[in-house]
Amino acid sequence: MLRPEQMSRVSVTGSKRVIDEVIEAVHDLRLLHVTEYDGSWEGFEPGDPIEGAESASEKLVTVRSLQSILDVDEEDAGPTQLVTEEALDEELDQIRREVNDLDDRREELRDELREVEDEIDTLDPYVRLGIDLDLLKGYDTLSVAVGEGDADGVREQLAASDVDDYEVFAEDGVLAAFARADEDDLQDALVGTTFTELEVPEGDVDPEEYREELEHRRQQLQSDLDDVEGELEDLRTDVSGFLLAAEETLTIEVQKREAPLTFATTDNAFVAEGWIPTERYDRFQSELAAAAGDSVEVEELERADYDEGHHEETEPIPEAGSEVTTDYGEPEAAEAAGPTADEDEEAEPREAAPDGGRVTSAGGLITMGDDEPPTVQDNPGGVRPFEALVEVINRPQYTEIDPTFLVFLTFPLFFGFMIGDLGYGLLYMGIGYWLMKSFDSDVVKSLGGVGLWAGGFTALFGVLYGELFGLHQLGYVVWGTEESAGVVGQLFGMHGPPIHKGLQPHYIYYAKAWLLLSVFAGVAHLVIGRVIDFVNNLEHGAGEAFLESGSWIILTLGIWWWVLTTTAMSAKPPFLFSSFAREGMTNPATNEAIEHVAIPLGFNGFDPIAVGPISLQLLVTLVGLALVVYAEGGIGLIESITQGFGHVVSYTRIAAVTLAKAGMALAVNLLVFGAYSEGGEFHLIFFNGMPHTEEAAVIFSGLLNADGAVGLVLGGLVGLLVLVIGHLLVLVLGITSAGLQAVRLEYVEFFGKFYEGGGERYEPFGHERTHTAEE
Repeated sequence: MLRPEQMSRVSVTGSKRVIDEVIEAVHDLRLLHVTEYDGSWEGFEPGDPIEGAESASEKLVTVRSLQSILDVDEEDAGPTQLVTEEALDEELDQIRREVNDLDDRREELRDELREVEDEIDTLDPYVRLGIDLDLLKGYDTLSVAVGEGDADGVREQLAASDVDDYEVFAEDGVLAAFARADEDDLQDALVGTTFTELEVPEGDVDPEEYREELEHRRQQLQSDLDDVEGELEDLRTDVSGFLLAAEETLTIEVQKREAPLTFATTDNAFVAEGWIPTERYDRFQSELAAAAGDSVEVEELERADYDEGHHEETEPIPEAGSEVTTDYGEPEAAEAAGPTADEDEEAEPREAAPDGGRVTSAGGLITMGDDEPPTVQDNPGGVRPFEALVEVINRPQYTEIDPTFLVFLTFPLFFGFMIGDLGYGLLYMGIGYWLMKSFDSDVVKSLGGVGLWAGGFTALFGVLYGELFGLHQLGYVVWGTEESAGVVGQLFGMHGPPIHKGLQPHYIYYAKAWLLLSVFAGVAHLVIGRVIDFVNNLEHGAGEAFLESGSWIILTLGIWWWVLTTTAMSAKPPFLFSSFAREGMTNPATNEAIEHVAIPLGFNGFDPIAVGPISLQLLVTLVGLALVVYAEGGIGLIESITQGFGHVVSYTRIAAVTLAKAGMALAVNLLVFGAYSEGGEFHLIFFNGMPHTEEAAVIFSGLLNADGAVGLVLGGLVGLLVLVIGHLLVLVLGITSAGLQAVRLEYVEFFGKFYEGGGERYEPFGHERTHTAEE
């Protein structure tokens, strides 16, 4: 789980006469993550595509173009079918002609329709003006300006100008100004007023009549366009299944025919390389042997270990100058390319004999490239949805510990603790289940799985808190009260929920306890991150790993061990020593007996262990600080505060969000049901009735407790609306606040200690058939 599947680099060497059979077998197995040949071997060249690759590629482009025109998607797929070469030649050509004809006709109609609509838009102002077009132009002694603007303003502007004889006709914001003046004088007179001039269209028709003709033409064109689009839709329905199957068939054919482009080849032989999961090597080898017999050789070149740059085992490498033979060529002497080991110890030339043998002058392994093995995350089914959360940052490198399982353990726990409500938890589970069952996207399905787990923990903590949509009546039923035992309370001899969120004044000590618990969670989470970083750094040596990671572990534990000691009490809040003590124990911060305890574990602080003039706790802190400064330099002094202390305190957001979400649900219920306070506790009026003691104080009477019949009905309707919308809002904000805060703790505080990412995705050569059947 914490490591990806182990990968092996394999080599497939064979005669060119069986290259088709080998490619077919490798494609069907879908195991080989191919390494592309970089052209660095003397005597080898990248292979050429198999005959027919160009034709298949052209057909594939045609199919995808037709799919785009018809708007074909995966939902249009029919039953699987076998697409023959004859169908690709004949049926595809017929579909292409029909689609192109209809698409050309559709584009012609759209262009003509746009022209008509533009002409209608141009004519609209003249229809509103109500003057024939021939009356707006063509005068010898008159100048005309037509446009949209303020008629009164135009008249005032003309009156104040040098134009003596003019007339303005206006209707519905459109106006025509006639003036016995030069056109330039009229334009100058209109400067400074609200007026946008329009160009008068050609023609001498009645604008309204002409517009009616254009409207009729537009309707006709739209009808013709609808008919063409209907024909395209009918054609899409008929051919979608074939096009999807044809695309898949051609994609597979192109993949196979272009595969040699990644091979190293000679006139008679080829070499292919890539990575496969180690546990599937035997199957890979046997399947290729069955396909090509003795004409192909499969070798496991190396088995990648999890330490960067180190491999568990490699194949034996012949010495330079030794004879290397294969089944595909004459024996040849393996020559070293470049200087020998004696001439240059660091030189590692890359050369392979044209018959497939591989040697280096230094006796090392020659491969097609220096690519790292791809990462195949190895997580159980229930953990896999959380891979999507990890990949938001990046896929883990092959040499890194995969943090998915740790996110699986902590993210739902953080989220569930912060929301802690049975009602919300069941809704989150329902949403998660719906996402998993209703969408084909792997990412959406993964989010659904995360929602199921997060909702499950939310529901679990909801039972422990005794809350259902913020109502404590669930706690009375499940855990009981001081007067009567609940269903579960009878089994454990308990009266009331085992824990509370601490929102009510009576239980404020729980809120303080959750602050301290958040700190404990932060210390544990960050130390685990540093331990993972320590393991990742072991490849550089135990000493360097200790300095880079162990120093931070010592510093973080030392700081908080000292914080929780019973020294310097004036600087420490008393709840550090009372939240997990036992009732009756003495709080060292106040020297008073502890009355209320959230979880009675008997912890009321660590006793200082004297080491000379200072305590052991402070000594550990100083040692950790010194190691960090030694490893990080001067910046380590600042980071020791931000990371050793600040990052841990950042986890108190867990307690803060817990109180915030509880407060929002309480506010909704208070508005609807009403509440009063008594003895430091809130009681909902709708469930408990009005208070009967003088000590009780009504906070809000509630919409459901309105006076009178009319008030009761209106209050009930409004109250129901507030209840539904309010809790939906809390539900959504639970995702955006608790969800994002939990994700932030994972990404920033936790991942920041050890995780880099950037691993390569495992993409085996092959294609998963969904629309076609194999021959």
